[in-house]
Amino acid sequence: MPHLFTYLLFDGTCAEAMRCYERIFRGRIEVLTLVGESPMASQFPASSAHRVIHARMTLNGNTLMASDWMAAEPYPGIRGVRLMLTYPDTQTGTQTFDALAAAGKVEMPLTATPFARAYGTLTDRFGVPWQVMVE
Repeated sequence: MPHLFTYLLFDGTCAEAMRCYERIFRGRIEVLTLVGESPMASQFPASSAHRVIHARMTLNGNTLMASDWMAAEPYPGIRGVRLMLTYPDTQTGTQTFDALAAAGKVEMPLTATPFARAYGTLTDRFGVPWQVMVE
């Protein structure tokens, strides 16, 4: 059976985003490799040395992977998907929502709905769209 992981692409903010998520989710960054530290460094422009070629974080048995955009085309942003977080208690859900919303954009404030004790949507300061739900 294959494993399904989330892999995010950032436009030069991967390291900052992963450290932020590590703090918010109390996860653990296992890998964070810069282009300049990689055996593949010679395959990229020298100006890419500070960009992340691969990052992996574990949180509560889940895995989040990411890198910075390396293609020649302009960075397209993260579109057409949202990362969903579910929590059993309102306090933790609210703390996480507020932490992700800091310097981001709240589309729907965390509020009671017919299907959840609390539900809200936002895009964080790194451009990642999230849904937070308290079941």
